[in-house]
Amino acid sequence: MTNTLTRPRASVAVRDGIAPARYRAYTLHNIDQLPQYALLDDEQRWAIEVVGRVLPFKTNSYVCSELIDWKAVPDDPMFVLNFPQREMLRPEHFERVEHALRRYGDGSPEFEAVVTEVRRDLNPHPAGQLEHNVPDLYGERLRGMQHKYRETVLFFPSNGQTCHAYCTFCFRWPQFIGDDSLKFAMREAQLLVEYLRTHREVTDVLFTGGDPMVMSARNLARYLDPLLQSDIPHVRTIRIGTKALAYWPYRFLTDSDADEVLALFRRIVQRGFHLAVMAHFNHPRELSTPAVEEAIARVRATGAEIRTQSPIMRRINDDPAVWARLWQRQVELGCIPYYMFVARDTGAQHYFAVPLVRAWRIFREAYASVSGLARTVRGPSMSTDPGKVHVLGEARAGGQRVLALQFLQARNPDWALRPFFAEWDEGACWLDELRPAFGEAEFFFEPELRAMFGRRP
Repeated sequence: MTNTLTRPRASVAVRDGIAPARYRAYTLHNIDQLPQYALLDDEQRWAIEVVGRVLPFKTNSYVCSELIDWKAVPDDPMFVLNFPQREMLRPEHFERVEHALRRYGDGSPEFEAVVTEVRRDLNPHPAGQLEHNVPDLYGERLRGMQHKYRETVLFFPSNGQTCHAYCTFCFRWPQFIGDDSLKFAMREAQLLVEYLRTHREVTDVLFTGGDPMVMSARNLARYLDPLLQSDIPHVRTIRIGTKALAYWPYRFLTDSDADEVLALFRRIVQRGFHLAVMAHFNHPRELSTPAVEEAIARVRATGAEIRTQSPIMRRINDDPAVWARLWQRQVELGCIPYYMFVARDTGAQHYFAVPLVRAWRIFREAYASVSGLARTVRGPSMSTDPGKVHVLGEARAGGQRVLALQFLQARNPDWALRPFFAEWDEGACWLDELRPAFGEAEFFFEPELRAMFGRRP
């Protein structure tokens, strides 16, 4: 029997009927070379020029040829997901950047100063990522790691701090703008191993970025092998957060080292680790091509599990029918629906945000229309400073209509699954916009959080 992980790249294409594809990225520097760019009008192109200098922009040949419906532009959800729109900056920010671009020109110190000021207004590190999540090892801050929840450590390999294409909603947009003061990245995997040795409470390590799957198989192994070779019995799960299955499935099919990547996955599983590929799919169209179907099948054949997640976003997927199709299709392909998130309070949140009550209604209607196999999904969930807050929905207590919530994960594990209540508010989009119900001055966790960090969530 032929080993699917070692056969030549050409035979993969012949067997699966999938021709090798050449990856080509498009950014502001070469976007005029994208054939479909000619379909956009002057106003749309100018918006890309202005917004793309504040929020990072990168698309690629696969996204543009296979996922975007150019006849439906500018309203096509995959176009909005990948191309900057004018309204992704608030009017005052757009006007400041536009004026500076025309007056000083791109790359000038004066223009860069304006862009930096605007970026600082966009809450580049929400939920205490920079202040509260970076751990210490022997007195040294590990800027390439985060340790917020007791059992899980996030690791940001320095070679994985980009993506095959950038999502316009991305809450990690500061990773891509070239400002080292805003970036999480680490070159030394040995520091991760040493940190794990001293923290026996950790069971899971999440490799994230950017996207670790932009790395070559050799570089990916350079980060993973030290963990595989170390004797740390309490670490049992390795997670890899990636958008590659959606934005470049050929990473697992016909890239020159696709087989080596899959061999590495298999080696992780054979070493006794649970390998979870945390795949980001935001719209059913990302699951519609032969390439993604085959890529998912090849990843699963290694013994890895694929869990799927996405934020709920206006103009992209704020429709229960879209979510039901998304979850059902994922189950059909052998993936496990995992999370519906709420758009984080950073970057273009004002453009994408869906109010919490509406997000809950969409989730509830979609959840009610799929089978039990798709009901592994949890949400809507906010990744806030104190933890992952699950919006449970409407409740009535003491004659009042209130919004019920609970933590799925928390800085203090004792907060998990303790219901708490906020005043009913159909406009609130984030935890800090909610007020405690029943006349309470604060939510139950706030005194302890304040003692931890000296401020509200």
